[in-house]
Amino acid sequence: MNFKQLIFVSLCLFFFQQTFAQRNYNSYNFLGIQGGITFFDIQTDDLVTKQKEGFTAGFTTRGAFRNDFDLVYGLSFQSSTVGVEGSLGIDKQDIGYTIQGAQINFLGSYNIIVKHLSIEFGPVFDINGKMKLDNDKYENYILTGYEELKAKDIQEISRFNVRLAAGLTAGLEHFRISAQYQYGVTNMLGKLNDRGLENKDFEGHSSTIVIAGVIYF
Repeated sequence: MNFKQLIFVSLCLFFFQQTFAQRNYNSYNFLGIQGGITFFDIQTDDLVTKQKEGFTAGFTTRGAFRNDFDLVYGLSFQSSTVGVEGSLGIDKQDIGYTIQGAQINFLGSYNIIVKHLSIEFGPVFDINGKMKLDNDKYENYILTGYEELKAKDIQEISRFNVRLAAGLTAGLEHFRISAQYQYGVTNMLGKLNDRGLENKDFEGHSSTIVIAGVIYF
C-alpha cells in the first residue's frame, strides 16, 4: 500500500463514518486535531532493545454510530524511536533508531459516558520509512548476540505494518485525553530476512503506548 492508496482508504473510511452517523437520530460528528507522545519498543528475541519516546500528530473524527457506540477515524504522522544494544570493543551503547511514517486507524468506541468517557478498540495501519540510525558514528557497532551483524544492517524493515489498538479516552465534549496501547500483529523485521544477514529468521512486533490530547471542533 503506497501513500496515495493510504489517502484513498482514509477518505473512504471518513465518508463511511459520516453516512452512518447521519442515520442516527442523536447524531453528532466531531473533527479534531490530536498530538501526543509515544513510547515505542520492539518485542523480539533477536535484538536487545530499549523503549524510547517519540511523538505523534494528526487529525481525527468521531461520530455517533448506534446506541452507545461511536466510530473513530484518525490519520496521523508518527516519529518513533527505539534503542538497540551494540558494542565496538569495550564500548557498549544503546544505539538509537528513528522510524517515521503515516498511520490510519478505524476504531469502534463504546461510550461509558457519552461525549466524556469511552473505551476504544480496532485496527491501525502503518506505512513507514526505514528504521534509520540516529547517528552514523554507530553504524559499524556489532549488535549484541552477534559476531558480524552491524547496526547499519538492520535499517531496512518492513514498510507496511498492521497493529491492534485498545485504549481509553476521557474529558470534556471538545477536549479529551487518550491513552492507547498498540501491538503489531505483523512481523516488522521480516524484510531483514531477505538480505543475507547473519540472522535469517528475524521476528519482531511493535509495542507502542500513545498518550495524546484531542481538541474537537
